[in-house]
Amino acid sequence: MMTAKRVAIGAATLMALAAGASAGAALRPDAVIGRWSNPKGTLAVQTGLCADGSLCGQIVWASAQAQADARDAGVAALVGTQLLQGYRPEGHGSWAGRVYVPDMGRSFSSRIRQTSAGTLSISGCLVGGFLCKSQVWHRVA
Repeated sequence: MMTAKRVAIGAATLMALAAGASAGAALRPDAVIGRWSNPKGTLAVQTGLCADGSLCGQIVWASAQAQADARDAGVAALVGTQLLQGYRPEGHGSWAGRVYVPDMGRSFSSRIRQTSAGTLSISGCLVGGFLCKSQVWHRVA
């Protein structure tokens, strides 16, 4: 059951997401909410609001190879795993939070930058802003 407070937090988050989106992209307030695929097409993540009003993303589909790799790393069930955690708007179409890397069994500081209505650049750094990696994810229709 949704409380009035949760609805208000969700609405405020969506407005902040809209304000943070780049002006030239003409994005909807909920532009980052949806289903996204990683560059190799081996994972699909559904983004949405967490209970605290931040942005989160849960794995909703994984290829057989991705599931096998996760099992080898000790993750029994890849589908259902929360990959994106606690992202808050930073402005100009970017958000900061944490990304869980199943093959490593760890979470890292991360940023999401919306580069267009259909693409997200997701980056994460292993140690204090060093050893960073970035991927471009695409919206799944």
